[in-house]
Amino acid sequence: MDKFDWKRKQMVKYQLRNRGIKDKRVLAAMSKVPRHEFVDSSLRDLAYSDSPLPIGHNQTISQPYIVAYMTEAGEISPSDKVLEIGTGCGYQAAVLGEMAKEVYSMEIIPQLAIKARRTLTRLSYQNIQVKTGDGYQGWAENAPYDAIIVTAAPESIPKPLIEQLAINGKMVIPVGKRDQEIFVLTKTHNGMLSEKTIPVRFVPMRTKSLQ
Repeated sequence: MDKFDWKRKQMVKYQLRNRGIKDKRVLAAMSKVPRHEFVDSSLRDLAYSDSPLPIGHNQTISQPYIVAYMTEAGEISPSDKVLEIGTGCGYQAAVLGEMAKEVYSMEIIPQLAIKARRTLTRLSYQNIQVKTGDGYQGWAENAPYDAIIVTAAPESIPKPLIEQLAINGKMVIPVGKRDQEIFVLTKTHNGMLSEKTIPVRFVPMRTKSLQ
């Protein structure tokens, strides 16, 4: 076991299990994905710390607990098709890739999308596609999605994402300008069920749609 394997085991034990993450598949995915491969080499020793880290372009990789929390809330099944909005460095996409059949991830910043795609390819993820584009509009060609995970905060829930969510699907999304909360939405035949969960702080969702 190298130092990163040990740090990852400690992360899962103290940051995830001890703080209430119970889904065995989430814990297994977080135990497997090498978070240090998704950050700059100068930050690798901090890769498993309980904090977000900068990834360039004024964006961050979320703290491990938040990644696990949102993934668990999405209730991802092995047969699911998942949409992620906000690829960033690709770490959340990799965690989803361990759990779902197909992952479609969108990133509005071209340089981040290119880098994430290269990292995911290098780590042999074949069930993840990364697209440069405006995540506010979603990725309609592959809809509907069984789950949608959004890793940047809009001020209101984008209607295109609601439309692209499958019936009985879940969307996990931080919403708000300064005071943000994670919403867990479930789409039913009669409309959307909405639950506010925990306060968070994400980077704002960048979109051309509201400009």
